[in-house]
This record gives sequence, C-alpha cells and structure tokens, in this order.
Amino acid sequence: MADRTVTTLHGRQDLPDLKPLYLGFREMPLVSISDAPAASRSPKANFVGNRTPRNSSRSVHGPIYDPRGGYVAFLGRISPEKRPDRAIRIAQTLGIPLKIAAKVDTRRRSLFPRPRSSRCCSDPGVEFIGEINERSQSRSFSVRRRALLFPVDWPEPFGIVMIEAMACGTPVLAFRCGSVPEIVDNGVTGQIVDTEEEAIRQLPQVLSLDRRAVRRRFEQRFSASRMAKDYIQVYRSLVKRPFLLPDAVPNLSVVRPITKAEVN
Repeated sequence: MADRTVTTLHGRQDLPDLKPLYLGFREMPLVSISDAPAASRSPKANFVGNRTPRNSSRSVHGPIYDPRGGYVAFLGRISPEKRPDRAIRIAQTLGIPLKIAAKVDTRRRSLFPRPRSSRCCSDPGVEFIGEINERSQSRSFSVRRRALLFPVDWPEPFGIVMIEAMACGTPVLAFRCGSVPEIVDNGVTGQIVDTEEEAIRQLPQVLSLDRRAVRRRFEQRFSASRMAKDYIQVYRSLVKRPFLLPDAVPNLSVVRPITKAEVN
C-alpha cells in the first residue's frame, strides 16, 4: 500500500514543479535527507522523517591520520553553484596547492578545455585531475588531502562529499548554505564560513584540527548502522498506525544523524 512505503528525496524541495506532486500524492510518506530541503517543502507533503545520512563507512573511506600530501581538495562537479572558483582563490591566497577532482559536463568544457589532462588548469598551484573512481583513485586522493574545501553557493540538500571526507578524518571548510550547518561541527570536524575572506582566515585552523576527532564524530553521527535503525523506526511507525491524511501525520523526525547537542 502507498502509505506503507517510504520515498527518500535527495534533491531540492523548493522547486515549483514538485508542489503539484505533493498535492496529487498526499498519501505517499516521504523522507528528506536534511532539514534544509525539508524546511522548504510544501505544507501538504507527507514527510514522516528527515535528515537521512548516507553510508560513508566503507573501507575505501577508512580513517587516514597522517596525510602525506600538502594540498587541499575540491571534490564534486564543475558548475556555478559548486564554486570551484572560490576554492581556487582561497588556496592561491594562502599558497596552498589545490587539487580538483570533478566531473566536467559539456557546458563547462570552456573552463577546462582538456579534461583528460592532469594539468589542464592554467592557475598556478591548481591541478585538475578529472573524475576519479570509487576505489583505487579515491583512496589515493583521500590519503593525501589535508582538508576538503566545500565552497558551495546554493541550497545544498546534503553534501555527501563532506561526510566522506570526515570518514577519512579530513576536516572540512564549508560555506554556510543549505545543509552545511547540520553536517559540519565548528571546531571539531571543520569550520563554517560566510565569505572568502573568512575562509582564508579560518583555513589554517581547519588544517590543524585533530583528524582522530573528526573520524570519531563521523562514527557518532553518520554511520550506516545508525541510519538503518532509524529507517526501521520509520517503517514500524507506519505499520502500527492507521492511514492518516498528511495534516494528521505526526512529525516523526527519526531518520536523521544524531544532532550535535546529543553528541555533546
């Protein structure tokens, strides 16, 4: 039955095309991957949980406490909202090498005209290495990076690369957008900033954070077992109660990473 299933939404929830779907399928229980997209949802949507972490505790993302590289990293895709330009300026201002591992779609080829070349970016100190696979290349990339730069400029629904970095013990410097304040613990797993100037000031402190503490916080908040247990709670809650219209559905915020307050 429709009211005994759960659909997890991984994208933005503020797009106008989604509201008719929420109205047309009000009986469908939904889960959001963070509070950020959930806050912009339609009041008619049948959300039964939110803040869903995704598993990054696989062996490829094991802890690395002694990174052997001297660079910071940008990992994602080349697009305006991901702001690789910010990452470049921050790293260059501080004289820290930057490696960019990212997909370049056809619309962005003008920025990186030779995407298969390991040095196709003309900015000094910046190396574009292109897309990397999940195992051997990802492991090598993770072993050497000192910090992850996450300079986004859009309502980020979650940002899986942030918790993948934390799984390795890598601290994160991130801009305050979307889910970022829910994911990064200031002074523990990284630092949240609002401007490039602040990012430049804070990056040296981010680089000095305790990588073991970063890994511990990841294990406390974003493990696969904790996520699975929370999903079971959601399913049990749906099975036990009779069908309810969305207006009568209680707020079951159980599918979530545990909050910073709970950890502390």
